Amino acid sequence: MFSIIIPTWNNLAFVKLCVESIRKNSAYAHQVILHINDGSDGTLEWAKQQKLDYTYTPHNAGICVAVNLAGGLAKQDYIVYMNDDMYVCPFWDTYINEEIQAAGTDCFMFSATMIEPALHNPCAIQLNYGATIETFNEKELLANCNKVAKPDWSGSTWPPAIVHKKYWHITGGYSIELSPGMSSDDDFAMKMWYAGCRLFKGIGRSRVYHFQSKSTLRIKKNNGRKQFLMKWGINQSTFSKYYTRRGAHYTGPLAEPPADAMKIELLRGWLKRRIV
Repeated sequence: MFSIIIPTWNNLAFVKLCVESIRKNSAYAHQVILHINDGSDGTLEWAKQQKLDYTYTPHNAGICVAVNLAGGLAKQDYIVYMNDDMYVCPFWDTYINEEIQAAGTDCFMFSATMIEPALHNPCAIQLNYGATIETFNEKELLANCNKVAKPDWSGSTWPPAIVHKKYWHITGGYSIELSPGMSSDDDFAMKMWYAGCRLFKGIGRSRVYHFQSKSTLRIKKNNGRKQFLMKWGINQSTFSKYYTRRGAHYTGPLAEPPADAMKIELLRGWLKRRIV
């Protein structure tokens, strides 16, 4: 059904749990593709033992290079980008497939809804079933993951994110100038916008548990917000507020941003570029 791309960097216990959950809780058979950064913790040997498709760099190449390399192995029509510290809940793929069938177009960007121990994301559900492998309460998660109502939401950019493989290639995948990857999600969404996408939909019923930032805390981050501003001429907050309407209840395909509001935001962006 899907080609699921999972970049991982010496995070063997989490990626094992992630792949196990895909195998156990998916309604369909999927192609799982790892990109293994470094792999000195045994990830490379494990992937070979599991007969997983994978790409490999002997160093941490970052998210953008990783997903692009792995994307080259995708065999299915739909590519899912997923973090290695995620656990998919039952029927996550069923609900996504239903949205795909109902969309009437292959120009979309959908996301599953994350369940997170700490709420930093307005599109996520806050439920704490553990922040580590040792404290993870799988039984409680499976018993309760669908009990909290969550409507569909607008502004899909975060993993697990799914696009048609055609648009993965049209947009060129993730932009490597944003390596190791801060702001690369919004940048990819902006490229989808310019490719004509107006369906940025988070699917409330499709759930994944996210342990949160198990790799990003270890890297030296790029200044993604500044790079986004310099590249697109607007702030990420402007893109989220006026383009994808991130976090708002989903009401249908997005309209063009209000002209008057955008003039003000573009002026702000121009001023910020003058002083950064």
